Amino acid sequence: MKQRSWNALNYKMYYHRLGHIPPKRHTQFLQPDGSLYKEELVSSRGFSGIYSNLYHINAPTRIKSVGESEPYDSSLIKDYGLKHSHLNTSEVGITGADFLSARLPLLKNDDVTLSLCNPQNKNMDYFYKNAEGDEVIYIHEGSGYLHSQFGKIKITKGDYVVIPRTVIFQLQWDDEPVRLLIIESTGPIETPTRYRNELGQLQEHAPFCERDIRAPEELVTQREEGDYLVKIKKHGQLHNYEYSHSPFDLIGWDGYLWPYAFSIYEFEPITGRIHQPPPVHQTFQAQNFVICSFVPRLFDYHPLSIPAPYNHSNIDSDEVLFYAEGNFMSRKGIKRGSFTLHPGGIPHGPHPGTVEKSIGAKETKEYAVMVDTFKPLFLTENAHKYLDPNYPMSWTE
Repeated sequence: MKQRSWNALNYKMYYHRLGHIPPKRHTQFLQPDGSLYKEELVSSRGFSGIYSNLYHINAPTRIKSVGESEPYDSSLIKDYGLKHSHLNTSEVGITGADFLSARLPLLKNDDVTLSLCNPQNKNMDYFYKNAEGDEVIYIHEGSGYLHSQFGKIKITKGDYVVIPRTVIFQLQWDDEPVRLLIIESTGPIETPTRYRNELGQLQEHAPFCERDIRAPEELVTQREEGDYLVKIKKHGQLHNYEYSHSPFDLIGWDGYLWPYAFSIYEFEPITGRIHQPPPVHQTFQAQNFVICSFVPRLFDYHPLSIPAPYNHSNIDSDEVLFYAEGNFMSRKGIKRGSFTLHPGGIPHGPHPGTVEKSIGAKETKEYAVMVDTFKPLFLTENAHKYLDPNYPMSWTE
């Protein structure tokens, strides 16, 4: 899991299109009344990265009003020190009224913010755009739809919902509890470079392929005039923009930049005769961090193998695990929905007795999301009340 700079990154996705588009870019494309559809280029890395061309009924630049901006940031715990941490968030209930107010940032640095989000109101009566970061929403519980200007995607428990920056979206949930882990990245989220060929296609040895990626399936064109509020996140604030037309007024689009869903249940684990290191679980890469998926798998099959992981000293990364389902054989006292943070600089490893207990085990059935950062992670003030004071000494028998 090599550290990568932003300039080396580029989104890697395949070409997709929905709706009606003209045969040639940047040419006249007429509406039934003879007026032009309004073309919008959404591009990354200036004009050097991937992009999509969108065709609107209304000009996307036409706004009704600009409202007041709202503070939207979190502060860090000061003088926390260097120690392993367990955030016992397993029993956390509703964290706020809606998708934005329910976000509870717990860990962050300049590259990534990890938040829980358990909203009370399951549907958004506004639109949201993150103008400064990509978002990965891991659905711990719940199902529904992601609506965006690119169309509609069915989403459900276990999905990673990957939303590139500036995508305008709403989430609509079914009538059941919703629990989310949100990973917000200041750099692009992409599939790992080593899994792709020179044209960006996922290769045969990759643990998932394009068939597993769910693109927008249905373009829903909203033509009605009205009052449409778009909340835009940038510079640690929410900026409120009012429109008289819906941002979902597209008649068609095509390109490589669009939101998608990928289920952790579709991740095919890579196993071996002896214990495999965390890079085999890698699912996404980003600016100075990676996201990995731990899923049910057969354990090592060397006759003298030890399934439990060995002690490990991170010299250049911090490690976060979000325990989604099952019981991790190397940990004691960690419940579903909790976090552990093992920072670089001090070794971590299996709890006492778990190594011996793992010998002879044939498989594991746990699910977990791991985030490894290449810069130090810090706990926010929100995390303080969930800290387990006994965890740093939990390796002492």
